[in-house]
Amino acid sequence: MFNKILIANRGEIACRVIKTARKMGISTVAIYSDADKQALHVQMADEAIHIGPPPANQSYIVIDKVMDAIKQSGAQAVHPGYGFLSENASFAEALADAGVAFVGPPKGAIEKMGDKITSKKIAQEAGVSTVPGYMGLIEDADEAVKISNEIGYPVMIKASAGGGGKGMRIAWNDDEAREGFQSSKNEAANSFGDDRIFIEKFVTQPRHIEIQVLCDSHGNGIYLGERECSIQRRNQKVVEEAPSPFLDEATRKAMGEQSVALAKAVGYASAGTVEFIVDGDKNFYFLEMNTRLQVEHPVTELITGVDLVEQMIRVANGEELSINQDDVTLTGWAIENRLYAEDPYRGFLPSIGRLTRYRPPAEVAAGPMVANGTWHGDAPEGATAVRNDTGVYDGGEISMYYDPMIAKLCTWGPDRASAIEAMRVALDSFEVEGIGHNLPFVSAVMDHPIFIDGTMTTAFIEEQYPEGFQGVELPEDDLRRIAASAAAMHRVAEIRRTRVSGRMDNHERKVGTDWVVSMQGESFEVSIAADQQGSTVTFADGSTHRVASDWTPGDQLATLDVDGSPLVLKVGKVSGGFRLRSRGADLTVHVRTPRQAELAALMPEKVAPDTSKLLLCPMPGLIVKVDVEVGDEVQEGQALCTVEAMKMENILRAEKKGVVSKINASAGDSLAVDDVIMEFE
Repeated sequence: MFNKILIANRGEIACRVIKTARKMGISTVAIYSDADKQALHVQMADEAIHIGPPPANQSYIVIDKVMDAIKQSGAQAVHPGYGFLSENASFAEALADAGVAFVGPPKGAIEKMGDKITSKKIAQEAGVSTVPGYMGLIEDADEAVKISNEIGYPVMIKASAGGGGKGMRIAWNDDEAREGFQSSKNEAANSFGDDRIFIEKFVTQPRHIEIQVLCDSHGNGIYLGERECSIQRRNQKVVEEAPSPFLDEATRKAMGEQSVALAKAVGYASAGTVEFIVDGDKNFYFLEMNTRLQVEHPVTELITGVDLVEQMIRVANGEELSINQDDVTLTGWAIENRLYAEDPYRGFLPSIGRLTRYRPPAEVAAGPMVANGTWHGDAPEGATAVRNDTGVYDGGEISMYYDPMIAKLCTWGPDRASAIEAMRVALDSFEVEGIGHNLPFVSAVMDHPIFIDGTMTTAFIEEQYPEGFQGVELPEDDLRRIAASAAAMHRVAEIRRTRVSGRMDNHERKVGTDWVVSMQGESFEVSIAADQQGSTVTFADGSTHRVASDWTPGDQLATLDVDGSPLVLKVGKVSGGFRLRSRGADLTVHVRTPRQAELAALMPEKVAPDTSKLLLCPMPGLIVKVDVEVGDEVQEGQALCTVEAMKMENILRAEKKGVVSKINASAGDSLAVDDVIMEFE
């Protein structure tokens, strides 16, 4: 076995590989750019080597620099993670020439299957059903429009060397095809150093389901079930689960066997993923093969008990697979939510800055402790598990140079319903402050009826949030539970306040029992009766809630029991109440005496400033180009400028007809959130 492995990556995946290597007794080497000097993966590794400036095309994806780091460290093998150089055949070749093992598939398999155009041709030759499309290279936007018309709109414009949602656009007409071609080409060049583009039919109402395969260099291959990845935004997966709530055993077997056959046809050896789109009749179509570890691999590990990173390392060491297909058992259910540094209230645009608070929920491994389908002892009835793969820490920086992922939060349960409920509690318990993040959104998804029913498609976000995510309006029952909790918490805070002020005598008498709790446009008149075990909160209509908690003023997380059910609240202080966040809702909660509530109702509302004549930068980024000039008359939906952030190009468009009166930024300028890019008459 190898003594030392270099991880040619960063962030959470580098940390993930380090954990398994440490378990196997293998020393690890991290590489880092200037921006990652204090990164978690650097701190976790046994040694670390600096490789260049922050931009990935000057550091992490420069093969010569990575090879120099390998030589300096004396590493015997390299794990590439995903993204960056993970599917770069030239890198695999350079490693082979240097006598260093690549913890991934052979160069030939990468070349055949890692390139989306080539892989589709091979799949077609092997009799695999593929989505209609143009497999040749496309020279320019005019040709892209012509091909799109031949295929028929809508079409998907994709980078041949792409992955992770980069270099992908959906076009519904000629203008979008022309515009999408250029943006995809630019993103592909910046992210992968390869700007080749192809086009395929975009299948409406599809489900995105993928098969995990594992092969060795001795001709053995197995599949480890499937992952449902249908909830996507901008073709970037957000929520994944295993198994799929849609597949039956016959379809799973057919997809799995076909995936293994395809892998064997190209001499594949390592972990890999074959991706399909599946229609409502369970017909499946090959999309591509990712010749690397997938971001969502933890859910497969949680239901199979197979450590995929360990298997990859063993295969790279020349070992045969220690398990066969009959050994693979899918136990329970697992869900993964990707936590991104992006603001869901601003159209999911990237957010950067310092994590002023980062407190993930405690990891619990008692549930899915399985190996080859067998339990390590008896799992307690109702047991669930929590796993958090992350590459950041409290006080760390989220950089504009890399993918905005903060963490991958996973839960496991004996069935889908329990895994979802465990995820709800884990999300409510996850504290992230200092940057915009998508925790409220994924919390909302966990409560959405379509997700709960398992009937989602890849159009879920587009269809269910057509105007973007505006937050969550909690139902009456949830509001009452929170109102009762807020009242009980306020009482505790008031008692603390009287003690701090020195008025210790009869402080219980000084704290009132009648309150008005206001939130989300509603007010609840309540009365509190407290005892040693908690508080009984009675509403004006006579209904009651029993609240128990050990929360104390100043705690930013409150774990309560309301009528025997758990309720977790993120707590912030506002004048006269709290900022409470739960289940995707962000609530300003005021707890007032009846007289204070009466007076508050007479106060005028503060009017927000008018920014309708301004184009504001929605996230920190770099101006790539400005499409208009002063004096231009613009139409609704017209492109005004392009801002690049976290390897993604974002086209800002006019919200209404107008005339440009002033332009404050030009190509190459770096802007902060809400900087004024241009003004209108």
